[in-house]
Amino acid sequence: MKLKITFILALFFIGFTNAQTKVGTVDSELIISKMPQMKGVLQRVENYGKQLDSSFQIKATEYKSKIDSFKAEEKIMTDDDKKTRVQEIQVLEQEMAKFRQNGTAMMQIQREQSLRPLYKKVSEVIAEVAKENGYTQILTTTGNEFGYLDERFDITKLVLDKLGIKE
Repeated sequence: MKLKITFILALFFIGFTNAQTKVGTVDSELIISKMPQMKGVLQRVENYGKQLDSSFQIKATEYKSKIDSFKAEEKIMTDDDKKTRVQEIQVLEQEMAKFRQNGTAMMQIQREQSLRPLYKKVSEVIAEVAKENGYTQILTTTGNEFGYLDERFDITKLVLDKLGIKE
């Protein structure tokens, strides 16, 4: 009977020790910022921004021309013509405001799409490093508030090394 109890306790103890977790941390944003591919991402996003700016400049030029035309002809216009021209200018102002708003959203989408492959690669390497080092959980330090982090459990350097990136 004692042997059975000892055996059950031993199994319980082994199960308990195996169920313990090893938690690590990683600064994925630091890793992404040091990746050589990041230069290409930033260049693509900048080029996209320049394209949007040139499109906006066309609208701004059209707007300025309508304003200048309105000011030059205002004295000889009828009230109906003035109302029509003012409405055209207001519509153009609204279009420009919408273009600015959409441009900001489009820039964010472009940036996210360009960064997605980098995040995927980093995520895969984090998983590899975590498995190799027996971690059950990895928390990202970016954007999180931790009261204390033990540097011994930070795998950022290991991930950078695995990616071949020097600090």
